[in-house]
Amino acid sequence: MPNGSVADNIQKKNLWDKIVAEKLSNPLVIAFLVLVSLGITFIIAREGYVAGVVMVCLMVGVPLAYACVINPEFGISVLIIASFFINYVSRFLPEETPIGLIIDVLTYLLIIGFFVRQKTERDWTRFRNPITYFILIWLGYNLLEVINPNSPTILEWVYTVRTVGFIMLMYFVFLFHIRSKEFLKFLIKLWLVLALIGGLVGFQQEYFGLLPFEHTWLHAIPERFPLLFIGGHLRKWGIFSDPVVFAYNMVAAALLCIALIISKIKPKQKLILGLGAAFFFTVMLYSGTRASYVIIPAAMVMLAILTFNKRVLFFVASAGLILGFLVVIPTSNPTLARFQSAFKPSKDASFEERAKNQERIKPYILSHPIGGGLGSVGVWGQRFAPNSYLAKFPPDSGYVRIAVEMGYIGLLIYCIFNFVIMYKGLNYYYLIKDPELKSYCLAMLLIIFAFDIGNYPQQALVQYPSNILFYLAMAILNVTMRLDLEQRESGILIKG
Repeated sequence: MPNGSVADNIQKKNLWDKIVAEKLSNPLVIAFLVLVSLGITFIIAREGYVAGVVMVCLMVGVPLAYACVINPEFGISVLIIASFFINYVSRFLPEETPIGLIIDVLTYLLIIGFFVRQKTERDWTRFRNPITYFILIWLGYNLLEVINPNSPTILEWVYTVRTVGFIMLMYFVFLFHIRSKEFLKFLIKLWLVLALIGGLVGFQQEYFGLLPFEHTWLHAIPERFPLLFIGGHLRKWGIFSDPVVFAYNMVAAALLCIALIISKIKPKQKLILGLGAAFFFTVMLYSGTRASYVIIPAAMVMLAILTFNKRVLFFVASAGLILGFLVVIPTSNPTLARFQSAFKPSKDASFEERAKNQERIKPYILSHPIGGGLGSVGVWGQRFAPNSYLAKFPPDSGYVRIAVEMGYIGLLIYCIFNFVIMYKGLNYYYLIKDPELKSYCLAMLLIIFAFDIGNYPQQALVQYPSNILFYLAMAILNVTMRLDLEQRESGILIKG
Protein backbone atom coordinates (compact mmCIF):
# COMPACT_ATOMS: atom_id res chain seq x y z
CA MET A 1 0.00 0.00 0.00
CA PRO A 2 1.40 3.51 -0.83
CA ASN A 3 2.62 5.61 2.07
CA GLY A 4 0.06 8.29 1.28
CA SER A 5 -2.80 5.82 1.71
CA VAL A 6 -1.41 4.60 5.04
CA ALA A 7 -1.09 8.17 6.26
CA ASP A 8 -4.65 8.97 5.16
CA ASN A 9 -6.02 5.90 6.98
CA ILE A 10 -4.14 6.83 10.14
CA GLN A 11 -5.42 10.40 9.90
CA LYS A 12 -9.04 9.20 9.44
CA LYS A 13 -8.69 6.79 12.38
CA ASN A 14 -7.32 9.53 14.61
CA LEU A 15 -10.14 11.84 13.53
CA TRP A 16 -12.77 9.15 14.27
CA ASP A 17 -11.19 8.42 17.66
CA LYS A 18 -11.12 12.12 18.39
CA ILE A 19 -14.81 12.52 17.59
CA VAL A 20 -16.10 9.36 19.26
CA ALA A 21 -13.64 8.74 22.07
CA GLU A 22 -13.04 12.32 23.11
CA LYS A 23 -16.05 14.40 22.08
CA LEU A 24 -18.89 11.95 22.66
CA SER A 25 -17.42 10.83 25.97
CA ASN A 26 -17.15 14.39 27.19
CA PRO A 27 -19.54 14.98 30.13
CA LEU A 28 -20.79 18.26 28.65
CA VAL A 29 -21.62 16.58 25.32
CA ILE A 30 -23.39 13.72 27.10
CA ALA A 31 -25.39 16.20 29.19
CA PHE A 32 -26.33 18.14 26.05
CA LEU A 33 -27.54 14.99 24.25
CA VAL A 34 -29.58 13.94 27.29
CA LEU A 35 -31.23 17.37 27.47
CA VAL A 36 -32.02 17.25 23.73
CA SER A 37 -33.57 13.78 24.00
CA LEU A 38 -35.63 14.87 27.02
CA GLY A 39 -36.78 17.97 25.13
CA ILE A 40 -37.84 15.87 22.12
CA THR A 41 -39.67 13.45 24.41
CA PHE A 42 -41.50 16.35 26.11
CA ILE A 43 -42.56 17.86 22.76
CA ILE A 44 -43.86 14.49 21.51
CA ALA A 45 -45.73 13.89 24.79
CA ARG A 46 -47.32 17.33 24.61
CA GLU A 47 -47.98 17.76 20.88
CA GLY A 48 -48.46 14.15 19.79
CA TYR A 49 -46.66 11.78 17.47
CA VAL A 50 -47.03 14.13 14.50
CA ALA A 51 -44.60 16.55 16.17
CA GLY A 52 -42.19 13.65 16.63
CA VAL A 53 -42.46 12.73 12.97
CA VAL A 54 -41.77 16.35 12.03
CA MET A 55 -38.67 16.48 14.22
CA VAL A 56 -37.34 13.21 12.85
CA CYS A 57 -37.98 14.46 9.32
CA LEU A 58 -35.98 17.60 10.10
CA MET A 59 -33.06 15.64 11.53
CA VAL A 60 -33.01 13.31 8.53
CA GLY A 61 -34.25 15.80 5.96
CA VAL A 62 -31.63 18.53 6.33
CA PRO A 63 -28.60 16.33 5.52
CA LEU A 64 -30.69 14.51 2.90
CA ALA A 65 -31.57 17.81 1.24
CA TYR A 66 -27.92 18.84 1.19
CA ALA A 67 -26.96 15.50 -0.38
CA CYS A 68 -29.64 15.85 -3.09
CA VAL A 69 -28.31 19.26 -4.14
CA ILE A 70 -24.63 18.33 -4.04
CA ASN A 71 -25.01 14.83 -5.51
CA PRO A 72 -27.76 14.91 -8.18
CA GLU A 73 -27.43 11.19 -8.96
CA PHE A 74 -28.29 10.46 -5.34
CA GLY A 75 -31.13 12.98 -5.50
CA ILE A 76 -32.62 11.42 -8.63
CA SER A 77 -32.52 7.98 -6.99
CA VAL A 78 -34.21 9.31 -3.85
CA LEU A 79 -36.89 11.03 -5.95
CA ILE A 80 -37.73 7.81 -7.82
CA ILE A 81 -37.84 5.78 -4.60
CA ALA A 82 -40.02 8.40 -2.91
CA SER A 83 -42.41 8.52 -5.87
CA PHE A 84 -43.01 4.78 -5.53
CA PHE A 85 -43.54 4.76 -1.75
CA ILE A 86 -45.18 8.14 -1.13
CA ASN A 87 -48.73 6.76 -1.26
CA TYR A 88 -47.89 3.62 0.72
CA VAL A 89 -46.32 5.64 3.54
CA SER A 90 -49.34 7.98 3.57
CA ARG A 91 -51.52 5.03 4.68
CA PHE A 92 -49.81 5.19 8.10
CA LEU A 93 -50.67 8.85 8.52
CA PRO A 94 -53.91 10.83 8.91
CA GLU A 95 -55.72 11.54 5.62
CA GLU A 96 -55.03 15.28 5.85
CA THR A 97 -51.23 14.89 6.19
CA PRO A 98 -49.61 16.80 3.27
CA ILE A 99 -47.07 14.06 2.55
CA GLY A 100 -47.01 15.01 -1.12
CA LEU A 101 -44.85 17.97 -0.12
CA ILE A 102 -41.94 15.52 0.16
CA ILE A 103 -41.97 15.03 -3.62
CA ASP A 104 -42.37 18.77 -4.12
CA VAL A 105 -39.33 19.49 -1.93
CA LEU A 106 -37.25 16.85 -3.72
CA THR A 107 -38.10 18.34 -7.11
CA TYR A 108 -37.25 21.85 -5.86
CA LEU A 109 -33.91 20.61 -4.53
CA LEU A 110 -33.02 18.88 -7.78
CA ILE A 111 -33.94 21.99 -9.75
CA ILE A 112 -31.78 24.12 -7.42
CA GLY A 113 -28.93 21.64 -7.89
CA PHE A 114 -29.43 21.84 -11.66
CA PHE A 115 -29.01 25.62 -11.67
CA VAL A 116 -26.07 25.43 -9.26
CA ARG A 117 -24.32 23.16 -11.76
CA GLN A 118 -24.92 25.73 -14.52
CA LYS A 119 -22.39 28.04 -12.85
CA THR A 120 -19.58 25.65 -13.73
CA GLU A 121 -21.10 23.62 -16.60
CA ARG A 122 -22.97 25.76 -19.07
CA ASP A 123 -23.42 23.05 -21.64
CA TRP A 124 -26.83 23.46 -23.26
CA THR A 125 -26.09 21.27 -26.28
CA ARG A 126 -27.72 18.21 -24.73
CA PHE A 127 -31.02 20.10 -24.57
CA ARG A 128 -31.07 20.94 -28.28
CA ASN A 129 -33.58 18.43 -29.57
CA PRO A 130 -37.26 18.53 -30.66
CA ILE A 131 -38.50 16.76 -27.51
CA THR A 132 -37.01 19.51 -25.34
CA TYR A 133 -38.51 22.26 -27.50
CA PHE A 134 -42.00 20.77 -27.25
CA ILE A 135 -41.60 20.27 -23.49
CA LEU A 136 -40.95 24.01 -23.26
CA ILE A 137 -43.96 24.77 -25.48
CA TRP A 138 -46.21 22.52 -23.38
CA LEU A 139 -44.84 23.97 -20.13
CA GLY A 140 -45.36 27.49 -21.44
CA TYR A 141 -48.96 26.72 -22.37
CA ASN A 142 -49.57 25.36 -18.86
CA LEU A 143 -48.15 28.56 -17.37
CA LEU A 144 -50.27 30.76 -19.66
CA GLU A 145 -53.39 29.05 -18.32
CA VAL A 146 -53.01 31.31 -15.26
CA ILE A 147 -54.72 34.07 -17.27
CA ASN A 148 -57.52 31.84 -18.57
CA PRO A 149 -60.68 33.98 -18.11
CA ASN A 150 -62.87 30.87 -17.88
CA SER A 151 -61.20 29.65 -14.69
CA PRO A 152 -63.39 30.34 -11.63
CA THR A 153 -60.37 30.83 -9.34
CA ILE A 154 -56.61 31.08 -9.70
CA LEU A 155 -56.11 28.68 -6.79
CA GLU A 156 -56.98 25.73 -9.03
CA TRP A 157 -54.11 26.68 -11.33
CA VAL A 158 -51.69 27.28 -8.45
CA TYR A 159 -52.22 23.86 -6.87
CA THR A 160 -52.19 22.02 -10.20
CA VAL A 161 -49.16 23.68 -11.80
CA ARG A 162 -47.27 23.10 -8.55
CA THR A 163 -47.11 19.42 -9.41
CA VAL A 164 -47.62 19.36 -13.19
CA GLY A 165 -45.11 22.10 -14.00
CA PHE A 166 -42.32 21.04 -11.68
CA ILE A 167 -42.67 17.38 -12.65
CA MET A 168 -42.13 18.49 -16.27
CA LEU A 169 -38.89 20.18 -15.23
CA MET A 170 -37.61 16.80 -14.04
CA TYR A 171 -37.08 15.94 -17.71
CA PHE A 172 -34.29 18.54 -17.83
CA VAL A 173 -32.79 17.26 -14.57
CA PHE A 174 -32.77 13.67 -15.83
CA LEU A 175 -31.41 14.64 -19.23
CA PHE A 176 -28.59 16.73 -17.72
CA HIS A 177 -27.46 14.38 -14.96
CA ILE A 178 -27.74 10.91 -16.54
CA ARG A 179 -24.27 10.93 -18.08
CA SER A 180 -23.04 7.36 -18.02
CA LYS A 181 -24.23 3.95 -19.04
CA GLU A 182 -23.50 2.74 -15.50
CA PHE A 183 -25.90 5.23 -13.89
CA LEU A 184 -28.51 4.54 -16.57
CA LYS A 185 -28.21 0.80 -15.89
CA PHE A 186 -28.57 1.49 -12.16
CA LEU A 187 -31.79 3.46 -12.74
CA ILE A 188 -33.23 0.62 -14.86
CA LYS A 189 -32.43 -1.90 -12.10
CA LEU A 190 -33.86 0.45 -9.45
CA TRP A 191 -37.06 0.80 -11.51
CA LEU A 192 -37.48 -2.97 -11.74
CA VAL A 193 -36.73 -3.57 -8.04
CA LEU A 194 -39.24 -0.94 -6.93
CA ALA A 195 -41.86 -2.34 -9.32
CA LEU A 196 -41.17 -5.81 -7.94
CA ILE A 197 -41.80 -4.58 -4.39
CA GLY A 198 -45.05 -2.98 -5.56
CA GLY A 199 -46.06 -6.22 -7.27
CA LEU A 200 -45.24 -8.32 -4.20
CA VAL A 201 -47.47 -6.11 -2.05
CA GLY A 202 -50.28 -6.59 -4.58
CA PHE A 203 -49.64 -10.35 -4.45
CA GLN A 204 -49.84 -10.21 -0.65
CA GLN A 205 -53.13 -8.31 -0.82
CA GLU A 206 -54.60 -10.87 -3.22
CA TYR A 207 -53.58 -14.11 -1.48
CA PHE A 208 -52.87 -13.17 2.15
CA GLY A 209 -55.35 -10.35 2.66
CA LEU A 210 -54.97 -6.73 3.63
CA LEU A 211 -52.77 -5.59 6.48
CA PRO A 212 -54.48 -3.70 9.33
CA PHE A 213 -53.44 -0.25 8.12
CA GLU A 214 -54.62 -1.15 4.59
CA HIS A 215 -58.03 -2.14 6.00
CA THR A 216 -58.15 1.18 7.84
CA TRP A 217 -57.35 3.12 4.66
CA LEU A 218 -59.88 1.15 2.61
CA HIS A 219 -62.74 2.05 4.95
CA ALA A 220 -61.56 5.57 5.90
CA ILE A 221 -63.82 7.09 3.22
CA PRO A 222 -67.29 5.54 2.73
CA GLU A 223 -67.13 5.80 -1.08
CA ARG A 224 -63.77 4.00 -1.37
CA PHE A 225 -64.81 0.42 -0.65
CA PRO A 226 -67.75 0.29 -3.10
CA LEU A 227 -65.48 1.78 -5.75
CA LEU A 228 -62.85 -0.94 -5.32
CA PHE A 229 -65.07 -3.92 -4.56
CA ILE A 230 -66.55 -4.91 -7.93
CA GLY A 231 -68.10 -8.19 -9.02
CA GLY A 232 -67.34 -9.91 -5.73
CA HIS A 233 -63.62 -9.14 -6.02
CA LEU A 234 -61.58 -6.42 -4.30
CA ARG A 235 -59.35 -4.59 -6.76
CA LYS A 236 -55.77 -4.47 -5.50
CA TRP A 237 -53.51 -1.42 -5.48
CA GLY A 238 -50.17 -2.59 -4.07
CA ILE A 239 -48.09 0.33 -2.81
CA PHE A 240 -49.73 2.79 -5.20
CA SER A 241 -52.52 5.32 -4.90
CA ASP A 242 -55.17 3.21 -6.66
CA PRO A 243 -55.61 0.10 -8.84
CA VAL A 244 -55.15 2.04 -12.09
CA VAL A 245 -51.70 3.31 -11.14
CA PHE A 246 -50.82 -0.18 -9.87
CA ALA A 247 -51.87 -1.80 -13.15
CA TYR A 248 -50.11 0.70 -15.41
CA ASN A 249 -46.85 0.44 -13.48
CA MET A 250 -46.94 -3.34 -13.62
CA VAL A 251 -47.45 -3.16 -17.38
CA ALA A 252 -44.53 -0.70 -17.70
CA ALA A 253 -42.25 -3.00 -15.68
CA ALA A 254 -43.28 -6.02 -17.75
CA LEU A 255 -42.57 -4.16 -21.00
CA LEU A 256 -39.20 -3.12 -19.61
CA CYS A 257 -38.40 -6.78 -18.92
CA ILE A 258 -39.50 -7.87 -22.40
CA ALA A 259 -37.41 -5.20 -24.14
CA LEU A 260 -34.34 -6.33 -22.18
CA ILE A 261 -35.02 -10.01 -22.90
CA ILE A 262 -34.63 -9.60 -26.65
CA SER A 263 -31.25 -7.86 -26.19
CA LYS A 264 -27.91 -9.68 -26.14
CA ILE A 265 -27.71 -10.81 -22.53
CA LYS A 266 -26.92 -14.08 -20.76
CA PRO A 267 -29.56 -16.88 -20.78
CA LYS A 268 -29.76 -16.71 -16.98
CA GLN A 269 -30.63 -13.02 -17.16
CA LYS A 270 -33.22 -13.72 -19.86
CA LEU A 271 -34.84 -16.33 -17.59
CA ILE A 272 -34.99 -13.91 -14.64
CA LEU A 273 -36.46 -11.16 -16.80
CA GLY A 274 -38.97 -13.60 -18.33
CA LEU A 275 -40.14 -14.65 -14.88
CA GLY A 276 -40.32 -10.99 -13.90
CA ALA A 277 -42.48 -10.10 -16.92
CA ALA A 278 -44.82 -13.03 -16.20
CA PHE A 279 -45.10 -11.95 -12.56
CA PHE A 280 -45.84 -8.32 -13.44
CA PHE A 281 -48.51 -9.32 -15.96
CA THR A 282 -50.10 -11.68 -13.42
CA VAL A 283 -50.31 -9.24 -10.51
CA MET A 284 -51.58 -6.60 -12.94
CA LEU A 285 -54.73 -8.72 -13.30
CA TYR A 286 -55.43 -8.34 -9.57
CA SER A 287 -55.95 -4.60 -10.07
CA GLY A 288 -59.12 -5.20 -12.10
CA THR A 289 -58.11 -2.31 -14.38
CA ARG A 290 -59.50 -3.29 -17.76
CA ALA A 291 -57.72 -0.51 -19.61
CA SER A 292 -54.36 -2.10 -18.79
CA TYR A 293 -55.45 -5.39 -20.38
CA VAL A 294 -55.85 -3.68 -23.75
CA ILE A 295 -52.48 -1.92 -23.49
CA ILE A 296 -50.57 -5.21 -23.50
CA PRO A 297 -51.54 -6.46 -26.99
CA ALA A 298 -51.13 -2.92 -28.38
CA ALA A 299 -47.58 -2.75 -26.99
CA MET A 300 -46.79 -6.22 -28.30
CA VAL A 301 -47.85 -5.21 -31.81
CA MET A 302 -45.62 -2.13 -31.47
CA LEU A 303 -42.74 -4.38 -30.40
CA ALA A 304 -43.22 -6.68 -33.40
CA ILE A 305 -43.26 -3.73 -35.81
CA LEU A 306 -40.14 -2.12 -34.34
CA THR A 307 -37.97 -5.23 -34.15
CA PHE A 308 -39.36 -7.23 -37.11
CA ASN A 309 -37.50 -10.23 -35.80
CA LYS A 310 -38.63 -13.81 -36.47
CA ARG A 311 -38.39 -14.82 -32.81
CA VAL A 312 -40.22 -11.70 -31.66
CA LEU A 313 -42.92 -12.16 -34.31
CA PHE A 314 -43.36 -15.79 -33.22
CA PHE A 315 -43.57 -14.69 -29.56
CA VAL A 316 -46.13 -11.98 -30.34
CA ALA A 317 -48.21 -14.35 -32.48
CA SER A 318 -48.16 -16.98 -29.72
CA ALA A 319 -49.11 -14.38 -27.13
CA GLY A 320 -51.97 -13.28 -29.42
CA LEU A 321 -53.31 -16.83 -29.62
CA ILE A 322 -53.13 -17.21 -25.82
CA LEU A 323 -54.87 -13.84 -25.42
CA GLY A 324 -57.64 -14.88 -27.82
CA PHE A 325 -58.12 -18.13 -25.93
CA LEU A 326 -58.38 -16.28 -22.59
CA VAL A 327 -60.92 -13.85 -24.04
CA VAL A 328 -63.35 -16.52 -25.26
CA ILE A 329 -62.91 -19.30 -22.68
CA PRO A 330 -65.92 -19.73 -20.33
CA THR A 331 -65.01 -18.89 -16.74
CA SER A 332 -66.45 -18.29 -13.29
CA ASN A 333 -63.23 -16.67 -12.02
CA PRO A 334 -64.01 -12.98 -11.27
CA THR A 335 -60.48 -11.82 -12.22
CA LEU A 336 -60.57 -13.58 -15.58
CA ALA A 337 -64.18 -12.48 -16.19
CA ARG A 338 -63.20 -8.84 -15.69
CA PHE A 339 -60.24 -9.40 -18.03
CA GLN A 340 -62.59 -10.69 -20.73
CA SER A 341 -64.95 -7.74 -20.31
CA ALA A 342 -62.15 -5.38 -21.35
CA PHE A 343 -62.41 -6.77 -24.88
CA LYS A 344 -66.22 -6.48 -24.97
CA PRO A 345 -66.80 -2.74 -24.38
CA SER A 346 -70.36 -2.86 -25.76
CA LYS A 347 -71.34 -4.96 -22.74
CA ASP A 348 -69.51 -2.73 -20.25
CA ALA A 349 -71.76 -0.30 -18.35
CA SER A 350 -68.83 1.87 -17.22
CA PHE A 351 -67.60 2.22 -20.82
CA GLU A 352 -71.05 3.37 -21.91
CA GLU A 353 -71.17 5.84 -19.02
CA ARG A 354 -67.81 7.31 -20.08
CA ALA A 355 -69.06 7.63 -23.65
CA LYS A 356 -72.14 9.52 -22.42
CA ASN A 357 -70.02 11.87 -20.30
CA GLN A 358 -67.73 12.60 -23.24
CA GLU A 359 -70.70 13.29 -25.50
CA ARG A 360 -72.16 15.60 -22.86
CA ILE A 361 -68.96 17.64 -22.48
CA LYS A 362 -68.23 17.91 -26.22
CA PRO A 363 -70.21 21.18 -26.75
CA TYR A 364 -68.28 22.79 -23.88
CA ILE A 365 -64.93 21.77 -25.39
CA LEU A 366 -65.88 23.08 -28.84
CA SER A 367 -67.01 26.41 -27.41
CA HIS A 368 -63.94 26.91 -25.18
CA PRO A 369 -60.75 26.76 -27.29
CA ILE A 370 -58.46 27.30 -24.28
CA GLY A 371 -60.60 25.27 -21.86
CA GLY A 372 -61.98 25.98 -18.43
CA GLY A 373 -58.63 26.40 -16.70
CA LEU A 374 -55.92 24.14 -15.37
CA GLY A 375 -57.21 22.22 -12.33
CA SER A 376 -60.86 23.06 -12.98
CA VAL A 377 -61.88 19.37 -12.88
CA GLY A 378 -61.01 16.78 -10.29
CA VAL A 379 -59.85 17.32 -6.71
CA TRP A 380 -58.84 20.98 -6.95
CA GLY A 381 -61.97 21.96 -8.88
CA GLN A 382 -64.16 20.32 -6.23
CA ARG A 383 -62.20 22.02 -3.46
CA PHE A 384 -61.95 25.59 -4.77
CA ALA A 385 -65.03 25.84 -7.01
CA PRO A 386 -67.39 23.05 -5.89
CA ASN A 387 -70.44 24.62 -7.54
CA SER A 388 -68.87 25.09 -10.96
CA TYR A 389 -69.96 23.03 -13.96
CA LEU A 390 -66.55 21.41 -14.50
CA ALA A 391 -66.01 20.48 -10.84
CA LYS A 392 -68.88 18.00 -11.16
CA PHE A 393 -67.61 16.49 -14.40
CA PRO A 394 -65.76 13.11 -14.16
CA PRO A 395 -63.07 13.32 -16.89
CA ASP A 396 -61.90 9.66 -16.64
CA SER A 397 -59.72 10.01 -19.75
CA GLY A 398 -56.46 11.96 -19.55
CA TYR A 399 -57.06 13.36 -23.04
CA VAL A 400 -60.59 14.44 -22.17
CA ARG A 401 -59.27 16.18 -19.09
CA ILE A 402 -56.75 18.14 -21.18
CA ALA A 403 -59.48 19.07 -23.67
CA VAL A 404 -61.78 20.27 -20.87
CA GLU A 405 -59.16 22.15 -18.85
CA MET A 406 -56.95 23.48 -21.66
CA GLY A 407 -59.26 23.41 -24.65
CA TYR A 408 -58.89 21.84 -28.06
CA ILE A 409 -55.83 24.04 -28.62
CA GLY A 410 -54.17 22.45 -25.60
CA LEU A 411 -55.20 18.98 -26.74
CA LEU A 412 -53.73 19.62 -30.20
CA ILE A 413 -50.41 20.78 -28.71
CA TYR A 414 -50.32 17.76 -26.41
CA CYS A 415 -51.00 15.30 -29.25
CA ILE A 416 -48.29 16.88 -31.43
CA PHE A 417 -45.97 16.73 -28.41
CA ASN A 418 -46.58 12.98 -28.03
CA PHE A 419 -46.14 12.44 -31.76
CA VAL A 420 -42.73 14.18 -31.65
CA ILE A 421 -41.64 12.01 -28.71
CA MET A 422 -42.51 8.80 -30.56
CA TYR A 423 -41.09 10.05 -33.88
CA LYS A 424 -37.71 11.02 -32.40
CA GLY A 425 -37.63 7.90 -30.22
CA LEU A 426 -38.13 5.71 -33.30
CA ASN A 427 -35.32 7.55 -35.10
CA TYR A 428 -33.01 7.08 -32.14
CA TYR A 429 -33.85 3.38 -31.90
CA TYR A 430 -32.79 2.73 -35.49
CA LEU A 431 -29.71 4.97 -35.27
CA ILE A 432 -28.24 3.61 -32.02
CA LYS A 433 -25.46 1.05 -32.56
CA ASP A 434 -24.79 -0.12 -29.00
CA PRO A 435 -27.08 -3.16 -28.37
CA GLU A 436 -27.52 -2.38 -24.67
CA LEU A 437 -28.44 1.26 -25.26
CA LYS A 438 -30.71 0.14 -28.11
CA SER A 439 -32.62 -2.15 -25.73
CA TYR A 440 -33.05 0.70 -23.22
CA CYS A 441 -34.35 2.97 -25.98
CA LEU A 442 -36.78 0.26 -27.12
CA ALA A 443 -38.03 -0.22 -23.55
CA MET A 444 -38.71 3.50 -23.14
CA LEU A 445 -40.53 3.63 -26.48
CA LEU A 446 -42.82 0.77 -25.44
CA ILE A 447 -43.49 2.32 -22.03
CA ILE A 448 -44.27 5.77 -23.46
CA PHE A 449 -46.51 4.17 -26.09
CA ALA A 450 -48.30 2.17 -23.36
CA PHE A 451 -48.88 5.30 -21.26
CA ASP A 452 -50.14 7.18 -24.32
CA ILE A 453 -52.65 4.42 -25.08
CA GLY A 454 -53.62 4.04 -21.42
CA ASN A 455 -54.20 7.78 -21.08
CA TYR A 456 -57.34 7.52 -23.20
CA PRO A 457 -59.54 5.24 -21.03
CA GLN A 458 -57.95 6.46 -17.76
CA GLN A 459 -55.88 9.34 -16.40
CA ALA A 460 -52.53 7.60 -16.68
CA LEU A 461 -50.12 10.44 -15.86
CA VAL A 462 -51.52 12.35 -12.90
CA GLN A 463 -50.26 10.17 -10.04
CA TYR A 464 -46.87 9.14 -8.66
CA PRO A 465 -44.75 7.39 -9.82
CA SER A 466 -46.26 7.28 -13.34
CA ASN A 467 -45.73 11.01 -14.01
CA ILE A 468 -42.09 10.84 -12.82
CA LEU A 469 -41.38 7.70 -14.86
CA PHE A 470 -42.97 9.17 -17.99
CA TYR A 471 -40.55 12.10 -18.05
CA LEU A 472 -37.68 9.81 -17.06
CA ALA A 473 -38.49 7.61 -20.07
CA MET A 474 -38.54 10.67 -22.33
CA ALA A 475 -35.14 11.77 -21.04
CA ILE A 476 -33.68 8.27 -21.47
CA LEU A 477 -34.62 8.33 -25.17
CA ASN A 478 -32.27 11.27 -25.64
CA VAL A 479 -29.68 9.94 -23.20
CA THR A 480 -29.29 6.64 -25.06
CA MET A 481 -28.71 8.46 -28.35
CA ARG A 482 -26.22 10.85 -26.74
CA LEU A 483 -24.25 8.09 -25.00
CA ASP A 484 -24.13 6.08 -28.22
CA LEU A 485 -22.72 9.05 -30.13
CA GLU A 486 -20.16 9.69 -27.38
CA GLN A 487 -19.03 6.07 -27.54
CA ARG A 488 -18.64 6.28 -31.32
CA GLU A 489 -16.69 9.55 -31.08
CA SER A 490 -14.37 8.14 -28.42
CA GLY A 491 -13.84 5.05 -30.59
CA ILE A 492 -12.88 7.24 -33.55
CA LEU A 493 -10.47 9.19 -31.37
CA ILE A 494 -8.83 5.99 -30.13
CA LYS A 495 -8.41 4.71 -33.70
CA GLY A 496 -6.93 8.02 -34.75
